[in-house]
Amino acid sequence: MTYPFLEACHGRPTEYTPIWIMRQAGRYLEEYREVQKTADFMTVCKTPELTVEVTLQPVRILGVDAAILFSDILTPIEKMGMKVQFLKGKGPVLEPAITSMQAVEKLGVPDPEDDLGFVLESIRILRRELEGKVPLIGFCGAPFTLACYMIEGETSKDYSDAKRLMFQAPHVYSALLEKITETVSVYADAQIKAGAQAVQFFDTWAGLLSRADYETYALPYVKRAIAYVRERHPDTPIVYYINGSATILDLMQSAGSSVIGLDWRHDLDVAWKQLGEGTVIQGNLDPCTLFLPQEELRKRVKDVLDRAAGRPGHIFNLGHGILPPTPRENAIALVQMVHEMSRRK
Repeated sequence: MTYPFLEACHGRPTEYTPIWIMRQAGRYLEEYREVQKTADFMTVCKTPELTVEVTLQPVRILGVDAAILFSDILTPIEKMGMKVQFLKGKGPVLEPAITSMQAVEKLGVPDPEDDLGFVLESIRILRRELEGKVPLIGFCGAPFTLACYMIEGETSKDYSDAKRLMFQAPHVYSALLEKITETVSVYADAQIKAGAQAVQFFDTWAGLLSRADYETYALPYVKRAIAYVRERHPDTPIVYYINGSATILDLMQSAGSSVIGLDWRHDLDVAWKQLGEGTVIQGNLDPCTLFLPQEELRKRVKDVLDRAAGRPGHIFNLGHGILPPTPRENAIALVQMVHEMSRRK
């Protein structure tokens, strides 16, 4: 069985441009909100039957070309030894925030089978459910982005506490990044062994760094994690995504992923010139365009496809996660538009 998403990940021609949507399982779907009435977010992530249900919802409803495991990038952090809560109106809260070497030393590297078995069980069930339909994507947070949450203890506009630790206590920062890198490396490896057919590393906050700081404080760690996975699974596609990567695109490419995930601030044709014609690119419609009337949305979709110009190795996606107020009918229409407008004649 060949899948358009996996074929595109390898840069091969496909019958149409495959599409999946970051955060495609979420609050914009009534079916997901119904599940939320019975279980909070973390309970859904830790209960395989619930994880499977919400992972499958966008496949059934939208007709996307790949499923992505319903989980959170902070899932392994809890098992490293931090308390992780998702508070209504506030988002993730991690305690205690990592600010010293003593705090780093208390952290462990979780064993995926023993500590994160619920994730791997969900993947095994999903592979059986999805067989012959669409492939399954696993994912991890990239080391720098996870460090931001762990140092700040919550989400932030600028992650200044993380940068301050990075600059004022580089020995503490590097010790923390070493542990995170080992954690995400073995976690991604375990997801693939359990059945994930691709993995994505989310480095959402790396775009906050200057080129020099990205090269010094983020790139070496994600590069090692990607290399670890690639060495063990050379045929499994690895997607690397950064939000706000315009100034570091060439450095991002040097991390060694199979696919570059672009945010919406790039023009695809310009990005391909920078990265090279053989590069596989995922993206990159602005999530807010899904609030447009469908005729206007169609124009935006056409613009992205026109810039891709039918190149093999384009995976259509949003430039960031789909937003909770998004009209469900527009998400469904988006998938249909991409399939219809990109179908090879």
